[in-house]
Amino acid sequence: MFRHKGNRRTYRHNLRLASILSFIAGIVNICGVLSFNILTTNVTGHFAFFSEEFFKNNYLNAASFLLYTLFFLLGAFVSNVFIEITSRIRPDISHTIPMILEAIILGYIGYFTTSTTGHVVIVCALLFSMGMQNSLVTQISENKVRTTHLTGLFTDLGIELSQLLFYRSRNETKQLSRSIYLRLIIIACFFIGCFSGGLLFSQFKLVTLLFASVFLILAMYYDVIRYNFIFYKRKIITR
Repeated sequence: MFRHKGNRRTYRHNLRLASILSFIAGIVNICGVLSFNILTTNVTGHFAFFSEEFFKNNYLNAASFLLYTLFFLLGAFVSNVFIEITSRIRPDISHTIPMILEAIILGYIGYFTTSTTGHVVIVCALLFSMGMQNSLVTQISENKVRTTHLTGLFTDLGIELSQLLFYRSRNETKQLSRSIYLRLIIIACFFIGCFSGGLLFSQFKLVTLLFASVFLILAMYYDVIRYNFIFYKRKIITR
């Protein structure tokens, strides 16, 4: 689901990618909201908050919101730099460095942060990790999947649902249905991540992010096992 690209990539790969990473993004999102009352998976609202604080002359608060957007951007930048560098050497594992970094960041925050840790630092780290994730899935899926925010998803979903009223050929209906189903999976898994993350947060606070880190590592491990199983199975069949 992570290593397949181009003609080798299938609809099922995108479904698996979307479901797992949108679930993790949902957990990160609810942890940011419940801990700091700040969204940590997208930056849309932060521009409005920056403007509000700026015109209230709360320049320090305004600067923090600007910092959040920059760290999301930095995460996307760093993720793609690692993907580009690694893809020139080992394209089959170009996804691993951003995913390992994300897992480390989430695990570190979940395990080591305390009530005395500055919330701006934690929020910046979470936005950095989500910027990396969004860049990663965009690259892997060739712009078909995004997992960290839902605004564009609901827009695309509304467009495609309306297109079902006008495009009636079998092939058009099939393509629209598959795309709609993919978007619904992302939305559902993001919601499940938020809901389950909220339940875990009530007991474990920011340690909940450690669960998200473990899920990410398990997804990578599962992908390696599945890939090797299919590879050796095909190798045996072709003998």
